[in-house]
Amino acid sequence: MINKISNIVFTKNRPLQLGGYLESLHRHFPAELVQSYVLYKQELFNQEYGQLFAKYPDCIVIKESDFSSDFFKILNRINTKYILFGIDDVVYFDSVDFELIDNVFENFAEEIFGFSLRIGLNTIEDGKDEIDNVTIRNQTIHKVNWKTGQTQNTRYPFELCATIYRTDLVKKIINSSRNNNLAINKLFLPGSVLMRALSKAVSMRSILKSFGYFFNPNTLESWNCRWCQNHSLQLPGFLYFQKLCASAVQVNMVNTSTKNEFDNSAELTVEALAEKYKQGYRLDINALEKNKPTGSHCGHDYFSLVKIQ
Repeated sequence: MINKISNIVFTKNRPLQLGGYLESLHRHFPAELVQSYVLYKQELFNQEYGQLFAKYPDCIVIKESDFSSDFFKILNRINTKYILFGIDDVVYFDSVDFELIDNVFENFAEEIFGFSLRIGLNTIEDGKDEIDNVTIRNQTIHKVNWKTGQTQNTRYPFELCATIYRTDLVKKIINSSRNNNLAINKLFLPGSVLMRALSKAVSMRSILKSFGYFFNPNTLESWNCRWCQNHSLQLPGFLYFQKLCASAVQVNMVNTSTKNEFDNSAELTVEALAEKYKQGYRLDINALEKNKPTGSHCGHDYFSLVKIQ
C-alpha cells in the first residue's frame, strides 16, 4: 500500500502531547497509508522533541522559520489523494476504516466536502441539524450539510483537527483565499524588507491578513474556514461521518490569542508536561480508548499519563 494521505501536523512546546497524537494516529491508521509532515515551531524543549522525532523517523520534520512560507512548501510538495491536518493535542481513540472512507469519496464525489473523524451522532444536538444516512459496503454513514449547519461542529467545514479532505480541494481553498498577484506576493512576503519596514508603523497581523498570509495554525484554520463560508456556492455541501474517532484533549495553552476553555492548571502546563516526558511518562492512549470522549473537544478528565518501562 502506498501513501494515500498526507498528514500535516502543527506543534509548539508540547512534545508529550505530540507523542500522544503520533502514537494514537499510528495505532488507528496503517503506517504505510500515511506520510506525516510535522511543522515544528522551535521555542522550548528541543531536547524532548529530538527524542520524540527519533522515535518516528518516517515523519518529515520542518522547523518553522516563517509559518505561511513553510506551510506552502509542504502543501506544494504533496501529491497524495487526501490531506489530513493535525494539532498536537488531538488524540485518536477509535479505529478508522480507510477503505470505507475512500469509497465514500468515490461514490459521492460531487457533494462531499470532507470525511470528519471528529463528528459523531452523539456530538450533534438532537433536532438542530438534518442528518441523512447512506449505506456503503453494508455500513451506515451519515452526512450533514455544513452550509446550513446549526452547531459549532456542523457549520465549520475547514478545520485542522481530524477531517480527511481531497488534496485538490484543500489546494483550491487555500490558494483562493490568498492574494495570488505575483508582484504582491514577492513584495509582501512575510520577512521581506518591505514587510519589516511596514511592521514598525502598522500591525503585522493586519498586513498579513489583508494579503492572505496566515501566520499560525489558528489563522490558517479560521481564515480559510471563513473563505469557505463566504464562497459556499463554489464548494461541495456535505460533511460525511460515521463515528467520533478523535478529540482535542485541551489541558494547556501555547498560543495566547486563543482561549482554552477547559483547563490550565499548574500540573498540566507545558513546562510540567515536558518534565514528565523527560521522566518517561506518556499519554495513556489505552485509558482514552476505554473512556472515549463524547465531544470534539474535552478537558483534563480525559487526560492521564502512564510511565513507560
